[in-house]
Amino acid sequence: MSEERGFRRGPRKPRFCAFCREDIAIDYKAVDTLRRFVSDNGRIRPRRQTGLCAKHQRRIALAIKRARHLALLGFVGPESY
Repeated sequence: MSEERGFRRGPRKPRFCAFCREDIAIDYKAVDTLRRFVSDNGRIRPRRQTGLCAKHQRRIALAIKRARHLALLGFVGPESY
């Protein structure tokens, strides 16, 4: 019954932070990279969805907020207008 609903048994596959693994710099001007971490309605995705470590999640959030203030990213998603 649990298989029908999409529940998975056993250990989870470990996630690794993409920024730790590839040593990529987080920059507020890299809007294409930042859009991956923003939901459709403009909210910053949580760590459990992005798979980032705590240090890089904080840096991503700060970069998104800076990009919003410089009008590189919107505060709300495109459907909200």
